[in-house]
Amino acid sequence: MYSQQIRSILAEHARLPVSVDELTDESDLYQAGLTSLSTVNLMLALEEHFNVEFVDRMLGRKTFGSIRSLSEAIAELCGTPAADPRGAPGAQALAEPRP
Repeated sequence: MYSQQIRSILAEHARLPVSVDELTDESDLYQAGLTSLSTVNLMLALEEHFNVEFVDRMLGRKTFGSIRSLSEAIAELCGTPAADPRGAPGAQALAEPRP
């Protein structure tokens, strides 16, 4: 849903040694060269771009591990319904948009 926007932000802020064009939505960003410092830079850029703030439970490798997981997190933070293949109810986070 947000993968193209995330790809642009990754290319600009993540300092990956590989081209973002070479990555699939499921590629492991840490295997592609994402570091702890570049994760922080990426998080700040995503928060600014989408006007959201990542909740504490999202601040980990699972969220920042792939373009798909980032897209799902952004969709949740923006209140956009994301397709859940398991059909699990109650997946919305209680997150306040940043002022």
